[in-house]
Amino acid sequence: MTSPFYDVIVVGAGHAGAEAAAAAANMGARTLLITMNIDTICQMSCNPAMGGVAKGQIVREIDALGGYSGIITDHSMIQFRMLNLSKGPAMWSPRAQCDKTQFSLNWRYQLENIPLLSIWQDEVVGVLVHGGVASGVRTRMGLDIQAGSVVLTNGTFLNGAIYVGEMSWSGGRIGEGAACSLSDQLLEMGFEVDRLKTGTPVRVDGRTIHFERLEEQPGDENPQKFSYTETLPLKYQRSCFLAYTNEHTHDILRTGFDRSPLYTGRIQGTGPRYCPSIETKIVRFADKQRHQLFVEPEGWTTHSYYLNGFSSSLPLEVQVDALHSIQGFEDAAILKPGYAIEYDYFPPTQLKYTLETKRIENLYFAGQINGTTGYEEAACQGLMAGINAVLKIRGKSPFVLNRTQAYIGVLIDDLVSKGVDEPYRMFTSRAEYRILLRQDNADVRLTELSHNIGLASDERMRRVGEKIRYTQELSDFISETSISPSAANSMLESLNTPALQQRVRLVNLLLRPEVTMKNLMEVSSELRSQVDNVTVGLREEVLNATEVQLKYKRYIEKEQDVASRILKFEDISLPADFDYYSLHSLSYEAREKLTKLRPATIGQASRISGVSPADISVLLITLNTKDGKEGGS
Repeated sequence: MTSPFYDVIVVGAGHAGAEAAAAAANMGARTLLITMNIDTICQMSCNPAMGGVAKGQIVREIDALGGYSGIITDHSMIQFRMLNLSKGPAMWSPRAQCDKTQFSLNWRYQLENIPLLSIWQDEVVGVLVHGGVASGVRTRMGLDIQAGSVVLTNGTFLNGAIYVGEMSWSGGRIGEGAACSLSDQLLEMGFEVDRLKTGTPVRVDGRTIHFERLEEQPGDENPQKFSYTETLPLKYQRSCFLAYTNEHTHDILRTGFDRSPLYTGRIQGTGPRYCPSIETKIVRFADKQRHQLFVEPEGWTTHSYYLNGFSSSLPLEVQVDALHSIQGFEDAAILKPGYAIEYDYFPPTQLKYTLETKRIENLYFAGQINGTTGYEEAACQGLMAGINAVLKIRGKSPFVLNRTQAYIGVLIDDLVSKGVDEPYRMFTSRAEYRILLRQDNADVRLTELSHNIGLASDERMRRVGEKIRYTQELSDFISETSISPSAANSMLESLNTPALQQRVRLVNLLLRPEVTMKNLMEVSSELRSQVDNVTVGLREEVLNATEVQLKYKRYIEKEQDVASRILKFEDISLPADFDYYSLHSLSYEAREKLTKLRPATIGQASRISGVSPADISVLLITLNTKDGKEGGS
């Protein structure tokens, strides 16, 4: 059978694969998405939620670039919360509970309606390579499918092994087989491969939970959205709940340690430090008498609940006994056991910033294959890999985001420069410029960049332009318009903030921590009229953007100044064949690390563990004294 030629083949239809395939096809490339099961596209294998601390910023960045994760989330959500509102806007992070079945169906519908995208159910057993260049894939059904580039997004399926107590079997998810040939081929090609571990908790039948004994956690009173497009706001929400383990729970869990694959050495892969199994938590935090659990509904029409924080690979009977010791779960029936899964990943220091592998040209890795954890981290890698796969075969410049532009840039830079020794998870603390990388301004930061490469639509660009214009007009108005004591003092008194003695500009009131834009609109008819001029669909975004920009102007400007000074050296390129061992002024560790990792720029080199500021100074001096044009200050 002769197969057609594709510009891009994407292997795996999880969150990374879906975004990669959608991006490539929407950029005009003929794209094939290959999945082992067409009915589990973008399945929420773990918790039924998108977003969260730093992860919510990533979803908004994906949306700003023209990806679909935000849109699908808005169409599938059953609860919305903006986290960290008690902190500054750099920390605000959107999070949504989703109907997991609807989420997968919405993704499938979206993908099936992209004109240049085809979907094929099969297992990829090898990558076709000619002359060091990826040229397609070979499938279990014996098809050799040709392509200009290949993107691998295999998730936890590469030599995946599932563990429940003393039982184990091959699988990529419970009930689904593993992919056992591809990883072996890549190893033979010279790729470095290692093992990681993750896990998931029991799913509980909600009809058997005593919710009156739990703490209810409702959604926000006025739920927001993820997408900057005109998706509909959420009208009805389902509550989550809080539960707690106790010392008796911990005692029961300990009875299974002698049969735990984590403690008997059967699992060799490293698990996620920031989302450990319940057995790891009671060992690591032995002084804690209880651990908080989040009881999360998995959809509108199901009784299934996800017990976030109770991941375990202990024997099934131990999981059930421990569950029954938790208040509210005394009579709980489980629908699915908790289990651990161990799988192959490829250390991401083997990648370029575009997520193309250094060893094989036109071959890209995205998602958990790179050692990350989380839907959001996977999705943004898929998006970037899909974009760059298309640009590469067209002979165009690569699309790379730096650490000052996006959390996506931080994530990829961390992976490529530092590598991982445990599943990588994004946090706001990883971003040096998080005041610049807020969730509210992702469209302003990124949409034009995406539009320039042919992904973000003209409509998205028009909308961003309107938002920028309205925000600037409103900021100027507030900065120039005054208000009298008689108009403002009643409002100020209600907020327990000092009254005015004379007329002041509205911006001076807004700078007070207690005062918001909505407070100003209550006392200034002129401001209300100005806001009425803003397009209704943009009004809330413009109000929020204006308030953040004016309240935090000095902090934003200070961080922009720091970022611009750092960027002076960030993009100085390093030759691919640079002989670091010839520079005896470099520390031996620096010579060794730089030779192995081959950083593309001075900025990337500066973030490699073991490369000191003194080593960077040596590189800068060397580049500046060379006669060629390798770099400069």
